[in-house]
Amino acid sequence: MKRLTGIPASSGIVLGKAFLYLEDDFPELPRYGIRKDQVEGEWRRFLDANDEAVREVKALNDRAVREISKEQAAIFEAQLMMLEDPDFKDRIKERLHKSLNNIEWVVREISYELIQKLGASGDPYLRERAADISDVSRRIVNKLLSITKFSLADLSEDVILVVHDLLPSEVLSMNKERVKGLAMDMGGRTSHTAILARAFEIPAVLGLSSATKEINNGDTLVINGGTGEILINPDEKNVNQYEQAIHRYKKTVDGLLALGELPAETPDGHRVSLKANIEIPEEADQVQRFGAEGIGLYRSEFLFLASGYTAEEEEQFQAYSRVVKAMKGLPVTIRTVDVGGDKLLPEFQAADEKNPLLGWRAIRFCLSLPELFKTQLRAILRSSVYGKVGIMFPMISGVEELEQAKELLEEAKGECRRRGQAYAPDIQVGTMIEIPSAALTADILAERSDFFSIGTNDLIQYTLAVDRGNEKVNYLAQPAHPAVLRLLKNTIDAAHRRGIKAAMCGELAGDPAATALLLGLGLDEFSMTASSIPQVKRIIRGADQESCRILTEKALNCCSYSQVTALVDEWMAQSFSTNDLSETD
Repeated sequence: MKRLTGIPASSGIVLGKAFLYLEDDFPELPRYGIRKDQVEGEWRRFLDANDEAVREVKALNDRAVREISKEQAAIFEAQLMMLEDPDFKDRIKERLHKSLNNIEWVVREISYELIQKLGASGDPYLRERAADISDVSRRIVNKLLSITKFSLADLSEDVILVVHDLLPSEVLSMNKERVKGLAMDMGGRTSHTAILARAFEIPAVLGLSSATKEINNGDTLVINGGTGEILINPDEKNVNQYEQAIHRYKKTVDGLLALGELPAETPDGHRVSLKANIEIPEEADQVQRFGAEGIGLYRSEFLFLASGYTAEEEEQFQAYSRVVKAMKGLPVTIRTVDVGGDKLLPEFQAADEKNPLLGWRAIRFCLSLPELFKTQLRAILRSSVYGKVGIMFPMISGVEELEQAKELLEEAKGECRRRGQAYAPDIQVGTMIEIPSAALTADILAERSDFFSIGTNDLIQYTLAVDRGNEKVNYLAQPAHPAVLRLLKNTIDAAHRRGIKAAMCGELAGDPAATALLLGLGLDEFSMTASSIPQVKRIIRGADQESCRILTEKALNCCSYSQVTALVDEWMAQSFSTNDLSETD
């Protein structure tokens, strides 16, 4: 039995047979010279093939709108823009005239050059565009050669799909009833493929690097999309064990889902709120199934990153409104766009940034582009007529940024009033605590905020000076570090002294092992991936708040994260049975 570990991209556990779907970027292509008088004929062939490709992508775009959402259809709108891009066509035409090679070879050369250039970029967005070029170019070449490739729509049995990379069009068109899991060499949690896998609730592990080399067609696989683990060919005894584990997992999940109607309340009567984090509008349709009491974090930047361009006000308004309507009166907190750092928009890329994670990103980006920022604020304000909407500003480092952001919000409100666009008068405005300076001055920020939301991913990274994406040092990104715990306590205490709510929307909020500590610190609201809610609720409903408070006091007196971890592990083992904690692993 082999074990592979990758990036957990879409939760769930599944056991099944591997279907190895390998395809080169291009089929074997003929290469031959042509005469000058044949150039026009080759160019005409290209235009005809390009037109056919446009028709196919338009059909995929329409299907995406029907089956998923208008926002995810932006993936195919970007491909249409590429197919219809005069610069792309001019580059091919110029190479055709210069090289006097057949058009298939010319398309291959131009596409390879673009793919290699973008694929080598450190920018995740540009790497995604390389996949789009591959998809578009392969489609054109297949039309030129009259090739009809195997379609994943034709799958006739249940499989776990194993691929090097999977194009968005292939995810959309595949037989989703037959694809029970996905293992992929490429990709990350924010790739198009990961987003679509979550939308279709297909367990997925991405970023495996060598899955297509380690796994053979027909191998038995176990995929755990929650932990990022894949087991290859477990023996019969292990297969039986995993089948039982999957059965227990499903039974446990069903049991946890039954908690959905029950409050997140400790046995001694302390009530907290459990909400969901979402990235794309269609996720809002699923979150209430897990017992979410609202959306604690809507990451609005994915509306921009999926298409690669600045979304217009009406497009944003439609996306936000869809989420607010889907929640049927439950609160929705929208984070203003957090691009920059590792999430770049090409039209605003700062090429000379040496350290983008400490640079032009989040609220800094928005404040430097006030018209773009107010466009988003107006769209959010307009969506508030359909339900309870809150706004929060990311990466606030001090009171100056918060006051500037609130001034622009007031300007956006004035513009809505002048245009006759209605909005709710009681929108709450929150500050995200993600930087140590914000946590240390939380008392000052609390005076000017309606609520706090703690973003632990960045807070841990900046507090401990650890790049969590660097495999050489990411082991140091310890949420149980005493420095992190003290900043959390300072933030929550400052909020409570001012009488405002302290929420958390970072990954720590969805970690059942951290739930007792956070309860002891007095956290009011936990916001997490929706599927994590039932597990966290189980801990809350089984832990006295007073005992959690005592645990936290002890943790705050520890000298190291290893001491804190050992303390919490011992407390959890005494408070909950092993089965309670392992069945949902």
